[in-house]
Amino acid sequence: MEIRFDGQRALVTGAGKGIGREIALLLARSGARVVALSRTASDLASLAQEIDCETITVDLGNLDAARAAAQQAGEIDLLVNNAAITIPQPFLETTVEALNATLTVNLHAVMVVSQIVAAGMIRRGKGGSIVNISSLSSKVGLEDHAAYCASKGAIDQLSRVMALELGPHQIRVNVINPIITWTPMAAMVWTDSDRTQAMKSRIPLNRFAKPIDVANAVAYLLSDKSDMINGDTLMIDGGFLAR
Repeated sequence: MEIRFDGQRALVTGAGKGIGREIALLLARSGARVVALSRTASDLASLAQEIDCETITVDLGNLDAARAAAQQAGEIDLLVNNAAITIPQPFLETTVEALNATLTVNLHAVMVVSQIVAAGMIRRGKGGSIVNISSLSSKVGLEDHAAYCASKGAIDQLSRVMALELGPHQIRVNVINPIITWTPMAAMVWTDSDRTQAMKSRIPLNRFAKPIDVANAVAYLLSDKSDMINGDTLMIDGGFLAR
């Protein structure tokens, strides 16, 4: 099954590293014109050396800057809200500051960017597709991740409302929920070998996901191959929830 996005413009947030970078690379190689957002200019510069893409440096923790970046991106047919942060803290030590910072990037920025992009899709009357990157942690609790789990649970629910309200405009909204995906952010958290092996032992495939596993699923949900899928969540968890 070949998936192509020729003639379409795709906005990918958090495109500098990890999952977002893999998504940007795959979409560009599938014919999309990628607009890549990241807070790290050097990451965008190296991405632009790999693919012909537009780049916007922005810290999505600043919502005014997030709105401006979404407007600067111009007409968008495909949106991937991937950017996220995590601030691991035990629940009893989780600070309001950490919760607010996490929600700002992981939830609030998704809303404001999607509002601008979806409004443009509606004006043009051609529909579109949005994929929000959530997490397995929206379905299960993870120790030391109270703020992150809360943000991802909220993303799932926000996405369902988006699907309901944008669906009549032929804008589909779906969610990808990956298990731990081996990226620089994951490596920062999962450094303890005993803890890592204990987590893998709960996954029937006995391994974490790779960024390309998520990127392939995103491409499918963005494409017309999934034309009747809307408001759904797709687990990329190696069978974790089958237990």
